[in-house]
Amino acid sequence: MPDERPPLREAAAIHGHGPLFAFAGISPRIAPDAWIAPTAAVIGNVEIGPQTSVWFHCVLRGDTNSIRIGARCNIQDGTIIHINEGADFATWIGDDVSIGHAAIVHACRLENRAFVGMGATVLDGAVIEEGGMLAAGGLLAPGKRIGRDELWAGSPARLMRVMSAEERAAFDRVARHYVNLAARFREGLAPLP
Repeated sequence: MPDERPPLREAAAIHGHGPLFAFAGISPRIAPDAWIAPTAAVIGNVEIGPQTSVWFHCVLRGDTNSIRIGARCNIQDGTIIHINEGADFATWIGDDVSIGHAAIVHACRLENRAFVGMGATVLDGAVIEEGGMLAAGGLLAPGKRIGRDELWAGSPARLMRVMSAEERAAFDRVARHYVNLAARFREGLAPLP
């Protein structure tokens, strides 16, 4: 049976980003080469660094405090990033951080090269030090700290082991991959009529 669908048409590439909203007079600040998916929402006091990507259906809500995201980070599909009131409850994300699909990152600190697995949750006042990793589905309780290059898993999360340099290097490739992928989406994503 022949394909009865109409032929594909060329569509213009989507440059720019998804919806940005000011809140209480404060607008997001986005690096010119960051990529925000068309269905992501970035609200209020949010800063997004160079070559960072925020993927489909993410919500970054900087309403009662600030969210700062460094360079070359990837905030994958369906992730929620929020804050809480008080000096210790902004969300600060360093450089080259990967946050997996459907994660919740709330009022915490993720240092350079931190990795948050798919469906994981990082709660108020928690810290993931440089190169630290919270495994998929993990729950990092309020005020807990994952040390440098440590792998934590479970709910509540507990230390599993310190990762070798080789093991950790494999996860560092994720951030580089998403920088390249975001550049492809910036140039090649197009709406259909």
